[in-house]
Amino acid sequence: MLLLPLASALVILLFHGALKNIAHLLSTLVAIVIFVCSLMLLGAKDAVELPLFSFLSVKTGAGVFSANISFLIDQQSKGMMFIVTFVGMLVHIFSLGYMKDDDAKARYFGALSLFMFSMTGIVLADNFLMMFIFWELVGLSSYLLIGHWFKKASACEAAKKAFITNRIGDFGFMAGILILFGICHSTRFADIQTQLPFFTEHAPALVTIAALGIFLGAMGKSAQVPLHVWLPDAMEGPTPVSALIHAATMVAAGVFMLARAHFLIAASGTAEMVIAWTGGITALMAALMAVQQNDIKKVLAYSTLSQLGYMVMAMGLSAPHEGMFHLYTHAFFKALLFLGAGAIIYSCHHEQDMWKMGGLRKSMPLTFLTFAAGTAALMGVPLTSGFFSKEGILAAAHSHNGLLFGMAVFTAALTAFYMTRMVIVVFLGKPRGDGAGHAHEAPLVMLLPLLVLAVPSILSAYGFIAGPLLAMTPHGEHGAGSFVMICSIVALLTGLLTATKLYLGKDKDPLNIPVLANKFYIDEFYAVLVKIFVDLGAWVVTALEKIFVESLLVRLPAALASGFGKWFRRLQTGSLQGYTFLLGLGLVIAVYIAVFMTAKQ
Repeated sequence: MLLLPLASALVILLFHGALKNIAHLLSTLVAIVIFVCSLMLLGAKDAVELPLFSFLSVKTGAGVFSANISFLIDQQSKGMMFIVTFVGMLVHIFSLGYMKDDDAKARYFGALSLFMFSMTGIVLADNFLMMFIFWELVGLSSYLLIGHWFKKASACEAAKKAFITNRIGDFGFMAGILILFGICHSTRFADIQTQLPFFTEHAPALVTIAALGIFLGAMGKSAQVPLHVWLPDAMEGPTPVSALIHAATMVAAGVFMLARAHFLIAASGTAEMVIAWTGGITALMAALMAVQQNDIKKVLAYSTLSQLGYMVMAMGLSAPHEGMFHLYTHAFFKALLFLGAGAIIYSCHHEQDMWKMGGLRKSMPLTFLTFAAGTAALMGVPLTSGFFSKEGILAAAHSHNGLLFGMAVFTAALTAFYMTRMVIVVFLGKPRGDGAGHAHEAPLVMLLPLLVLAVPSILSAYGFIAGPLLAMTPHGEHGAGSFVMICSIVALLTGLLTATKLYLGKDKDPLNIPVLANKFYIDEFYAVLVKIFVDLGAWVVTALEKIFVESLLVRLPAALASGFGKWFRRLQTGSLQGYTFLLGLGLVIAVYIAVFMTAKQ
């Protein structure tokens, strides 16, 4: 499961010229094989730890510390492996049709295999250090995939933005790991969990700083405010990449890591509060941004941000099982929505503006039905999978923090609003663009993943599907009461009816809220900060160069050399008598020192 995608990535990326006609088949075959392996793994009941090899040995005061590449196969990793490989396999299959005419198809599938290898390493890691190594590989893989169409300037900028923003989070992640190693002399989850009660009692500040450092890494990967700006721009990559990144892999890695390290978060009330509020604010802000986006992929991108906010909020509210349950259901319906958007874009000749679509329900009936299923799950329509997973998070918020609960309910209403808006604008009414007028159903190889994903999007919360994934389902600590359920349904109906009244039969957006359309101007604010930082940095470097390099380090030695040179040149007169006089004077001084100084001693 770990080495097959690595082998596929290396073979394809090193020999993609020779394998350009079969690379896509090789990568897809590997994805299918590791999915089958993950199904076999689900049948294993006992948690096991499998060391692969030791790659680092360090002597510490507590003995010898060894860092290993080793697997932790428990219910949590088995469930996550199923999600990653299932969605990854379907994205591979969908890409066979979506990328069939791409000149760099081999390079694309090689990067997909590298991505699968990286995510597998994160899921199976039994220690923070191994997780960090594969964490960085995910960053590299996403850089390659987002910037696949590197001849587009926007794609290059988006890839760099994602890479740099994630490095900010990863700095905190690394700092947290080093603090934990410093106090526990280990990076294994089990060792840290065993020793943590002692340090929670005697060094609570260090535990809090370590937990917040670890969370900063999750903020980068899972795109939490203020490190969220890279995720919408990642839409510049091919649409299947968007499905892979947004559904169950890269962005879910942060939530999975928080669940894996929840024992650390639970040890600090401050860390829990920061995480809960960060998630709640992200969920609300992202939902507000989605309300005024016109790019079909951008709407889904901000929707992902919002749902990730829900999951992170659950982690901070002592409800990790509810957060993972929403990650599990969200993986299916968000992958379905992104691949459905890919089918729409493909059929509309790569048009992404929703207001240049319309009327696609008649020309793309199967895509419409599957997209509607994913939309219902995302909105939390009763009896869909999204309804049950969202209810658990709302119940946790209601139990712990009334203000966060209010924010979460309002976010649910906004979710229903912008998704209803999308369905009405894209599928109903009349065709408004040339692409929409000539749209047709996508090829079978692209429709098949949509049909497959539609089933778990609706039914994945039910026991006959969710049963094997025990770690992905809630344990009943936060059962949703009638009040929470009523609030959820009212929010759903409010958003749905409001969007229907505003958008049904409209050919342009009746709303015009610039602050939401421009995403609260956060990107512009960052651009100003970067410019100030770059200009200030340039000024400082220039000043230091003038002060130290030009003045002291260059001019002072030159001046000293010139001064000494002028003084010593006076001794070089060229007169033989003068040289003889100096020689004699030197001999007299030497004799005086030798005779009289020795006599005194």
